[in-house]
Amino acid sequence: MSLRQLPEAKTFQRPQNFQWDAPSDVLAKWAEVPMAAGEESDNTITMFEVIGEDWWTGGGVTAKRVSAALRSIGSKDVTVKINSPGGDMFEGIAIYNLLRNHPAKVTVEVLGWAASAASIIAMAGDEIRMGLGTFMMVHNAWGVVVGNRHDMREAASLFDGFDSAIADIYEARTGMKRKDIEKLMDAETFMGPSEAVEKGFADTVDNAIDSSSSANTKNMDRGLMARRQTEAALARAGFTRDKRSELLSEIGASAAPRDASRHSAARDAGIDLAAIRQLIETIRT
Repeated sequence: MSLRQLPEAKTFQRPQNFQWDAPSDVLAKWAEVPMAAGEESDNTITMFEVIGEDWWTGGGVTAKRVSAALRSIGSKDVTVKINSPGGDMFEGIAIYNLLRNHPAKVTVEVLGWAASAASIIAMAGDEIRMGLGTFMMVHNAWGVVVGNRHDMREAASLFDGFDSAIADIYEARTGMKRKDIEKLMDAETFMGPSEAVEKGFADTVDNAIDSSSSANTKNMDRGLMARRQTEAALARAGFTRDKRSELLSEIGASAAPRDASRHSAARDAGIDLAAIRQLIETIRT
């Protein structure tokens, strides 16, 4: 149980025709500087990907993965390092509940972005520390529902419930007034470390947390970086997550196998990077 006695987050049944997504503006900024996992201790969990299954790497930050990591750590203190644009709200709430139930101290370190579903996860920290140049981003539930007018009306009611559950988490962790939290969510608010501390979304601005120290630029997968930037450009152009996957597959930008190997030779074979760059320029113009 959290040392702060944080409330358990309400869980929901995932609608059958619901498609999750990360906010396009955050996805675009995050994709410009992906982070490679650096040295970790046995009690560290890194979240440097989208929340939920990642089509590109076969990875992603899932409740299943976090649950396995926590079982391995046992009853010891845990540090959670976050740089994520968010993603699947359902996975985010499930991960929040897992961390909330951890019997020892949970320290959250924001090394880049803790946006959308990643900000929900961050709230499970007994201590939330943000480095210089990092951001916390909160907003209303985000996703796509496909269907007729009846489906849309039902979806609106569902999203009201999603927003209320998210606000419950923020209210309990920050101590802010409910109406003020709802205003932040309505406005899709980006907070730097000082503002996040002021509003209660973080506890400390930690100058010792350096996002660049966890990003090994020599080992960055340039092909993966290009594909993420292309997907981000398509997202900003209004294409849904499923449609982006379909379009990128058609130009040969295949998803990586599930082992997500950082050795690009085999994984990137057949990918036409020139076609990807041309697509980016077409979207920009």
